[in-house]
Amino acid sequence: TAPATAPASDMKEWQAAKLAKISLAQAITTAEQQGEKGRAIDADFEKADGKNPTHWAIKVVYPDGKLVEHGINADTGALYKSENQPIERYFTRLKVADFNNAKVSLKDALAIAEKQAGGGKAYEAEVEREGSAVAYEIKVALADKEQEVKVGPDGQVMKD
Repeated sequence: TAPATAPASDMKEWQAAKLAKISLAQAITTAEQQGEKGRAIDADFEKADGKNPTHWAIKVVYPDGKLVEHGINADTGALYKSENQPIERYFTRLKVADFNNAKVSLKDALAIAEKQAGGGKAYEAEVEREGSAVAYEIKVALADKEQEVKVGPDGQVMKD
């Protein structure tokens, strides 16, 4: 028999993300626990394909400058893969110290964005540069649409 999530292939990502048993915040916690003092800087919900289960892809930067993408199964919460990533793309914009010094973590920003959106479930997040500080762009899945919320370095919601 096909898994219960089979029809998710027809859904938009934000719709499928709402069905995930494991929240983005839970997946980030698991990803950040791999290795020493990692900070999540990028998170995406990925629908199942031939090779991978439905999962959260979480990029974590470590104090030594290493960037690792962790795949967290969205239904079980299990870590199922970790891959080193080239860091150049991120560090043209931000330095490792910027992430380590950020007052607001990605998980904090998720909670702020979900509250700002009036509930809903954060399913995508990326780091942006705001001067020399870290800001976050969070996508939140609501009942019938998605909403983007930008959270500044001080934890305040920013207007575009």
